[in-house]
Amino acid sequence: MATFNADDLITLFDALAQPTRLEAYRLLLRYVPYGLPAGDIARLLAVPHNTLSTHLSLLERAGLVAARREGRSILYAANAAPAGPLLGALMAEMGYATMLRAGGPVAAFPQLRAAPANDRVYTVLLVCSANSARSLIAEAILNREGRGRFRAFSAGSHPRGTPHPGALALLASLGYETEGLASKSWDGFAGTDAPALDFLITTCDAAAGEPCPAFPGHPLQAHWGLPDPLQATGGEAGERAAFLATYRRLAARISAFVNLPFEDLDLAGLKEAIAAIGRMEGATDLTLSGHAA
Repeated sequence: MATFNADDLITLFDALAQPTRLEAYRLLLRYVPYGLPAGDIARLLAVPHNTLSTHLSLLERAGLVAARREGRSILYAANAAPAGPLLGALMAEMGYATMLRAGGPVAAFPQLRAAPANDRVYTVLLVCSANSARSLIAEAILNREGRGRFRAFSAGSHPRGTPHPGALALLASLGYETEGLASKSWDGFAGTDAPALDFLITTCDAAAGEPCPAFPGHPLQAHWGLPDPLQATGGEAGERAAFLATYRRLAARISAFVNLPFEDLDLAGLKEAIAAIGRMEGATDLTLSGHAA
């Protein structure tokens, strides 16, 4: 059992006692033992680059992250060893055993996750009733964060027909390509010429309660219900804040999803791991109850 003196504890807690630093560390823990470029961290947390740089520097001084310059980018990786015994609960949201143990991997040389050894690409359909906000945001994040290992689509049980301008504006401001995003029916993914699906993930409670078409591939289903940002109060400012919160919650879930050890989990373990991701911070009551998917 590792021991900490008072100064060690103060340094660790002080470094993590700020929301952006805590979320940055939680994000990097999902990638252990790999890291992420600073730009990707800023994008996934929706935080300005200069602000994030200050926070990452403090985490580095506390020994919680390691950094390495690669060309014009700086890669950061979580150093789990000093905080492992104290902060293991941060990884409980992942729903599977991790390498976060005392004496676990130390990111002395941050690196990106290597390309998969096989050519397996997982196809994911993300669904909400209108397919105008939550599922579209999730599609954009997963297609970028999946780094070729995942192919994401989105659809709606009762599509609005056009993406919500607030969703498109937020994604564009964070550097996502939005031109191909469209609000469409999930019926288009049930035909004989539709791609076989590996996963079907609903992002709103309304869609989770509806009978879905017979999708090819017999996908594993999960519910990641989040509140509807269009129901936010406070006018335009309230709506923008709600979209930002929705984005951050989806980015956290997707960063956890793409780092699951798919090859090491059986079907039951994989289903529980994906369900556990849905229960992360911000989940709806229906998601937390486990009665959806």
